[in-house]
Amino acid sequence: METGAGEVKEIGRGVRLRQGLAGLRRALLDLVYPPGCPACNAPLTGAQGLCASCFAGLRQIRAPFCPVLGIPFETDLGPDMRSAEALADPPPFARARAAVVYSAVAGTLVSRLKYGDRPEVARFCARLMAVAGQDYWAAGPVIVPVPLHASRLRFRRYNQSMLLARELGRLTGLSVDPHLIGRHRKTRQQVGLSGDGRLRNVRGAFSAHPHALERLAGRPVVLVDDVYTTGATVKAATRVLKRAGAAEVNVLTFARVVIGEDLPI
Repeated sequence: METGAGEVKEIGRGVRLRQGLAGLRRALLDLVYPPGCPACNAPLTGAQGLCASCFAGLRQIRAPFCPVLGIPFETDLGPDMRSAEALADPPPFARARAAVVYSAVAGTLVSRLKYGDRPEVARFCARLMAVAGQDYWAAGPVIVPVPLHASRLRFRRYNQSMLLARELGRLTGLSVDPHLIGRHRKTRQQVGLSGDGRLRNVRGAFSAHPHALERLAGRPVVLVDDVYTTGATVKAATRVLKRAGAAEVNVLTFARVVIGEDLPI
């Protein structure tokens, strides 16, 4: 028994040594090649994720906001006051929340994450998203990323929504199910399409896993995407999830477009 205990201690010391050496290598690399701000490439110190100037360019969404769509209000209109958009076109999901208003800095971060081969940006974005979605977590939901079509996934090599979902799972301790819904029909990119065009583009694009009900196991769903523009994508995905048996679907994105703000997409 003593020999076994000694071996366990030796293994533990070896693991700690390797972890220490890995940390030292990262620190030396940061000294030689300082990490850059993912939005402007300015050198960073420490692990802040974004330089002070770019962080100041992010407008985090905080109350007061529409309880359904999460659109920020200029003044507090009461806890039950819904936005005009939510009243005119009630969504199939229960609630949508976003971490920040879409802006020049937010758009650059999303672009670097999606097209710039900077998957590490997901960690920074997910930290803000975890706060924005804090009302979701107590119910123990399953986190589901909006899927990419297989052809687009091969081209990009990763799904940015999956990276965000995985980081949210790590931060919250909740499970992530990337196979609960799939994208079986290839669609055009949504950028540049009108609201009606976006709806038509994603109609019939998603399908649920054949054993979705068992995979859900009675849990609500938090559907994760990078940007909420018109909501066409997450609405289409929500309808598929609800037909498959999801009792409640909530949406969480890094950014959302707000009418009247700069740089809509």
